[in-house]
Amino acid sequence: MKNEQPDAIDEKILKLLMNDARMSVKDIASEVFLSSPAVASRIKKLEEKGIIKGYQPVINYSEFGYNIKAFINLEVSPADKQDFYPFIKQIPNVIECSCVTGDYSMLIEVIFRYTEELDHLVNELQRFGRTKTLIAFSTAVEHRDIPLLIE
Repeated sequence: MKNEQPDAIDEKILKLLMNDARMSVKDIASEVFLSSPAVASRIKKLEEKGIIKGYQPVINYSEFGYNIKAFINLEVSPADKQDFYPFIKQIPNVIECSCVTGDYSMLIEVIFRYTEELDHLVNELQRFGRTKTLIAFSTAVEHRDIPLLIE
C-alpha cells in the first residue's frame, strides 16, 4: 500500500487544496463524492508520502514594505558548498536557493525592504565566490501551482 500511486480522486483533492488549503474535509468530501473519513485518510496518506509538504498562506510582502525582490547568481565551488548551505539557510530574506547549471552554481531569490540590506547580503555572499545580482522591477507570474498530470 505504501507504493500506491495517486489516482484521479487524489488529484481532485490536491486541486481543491491547491485552490484553497483551508477547505474543510467535509467540503472536499462532497466535491469528490466520498465520506469525510475517507478524504481525511487520503489527505493523511498524501502528507505521509510527502506529496503534500505543508500548508501556508501566500503573503503580500510589499504590504510590509518588502518591495525589493532580487535574484543573485553565485559561483560556489563544490568544496565550499558544505559551508555555504548552512549559511544561506539561516538568512531569513532568502525565499529560495537552487543549485543550477550555467556560469553560476547557485540562484538565490531574496526580498528586502532596502537596497542597503541587499548590498550587505551580496557582500557576505562574495566570500563564497563571484556574484551577479538582478533586481526585479515587476513579476508577471508569481509562484503558482502547475497542473497535475495523474494518470
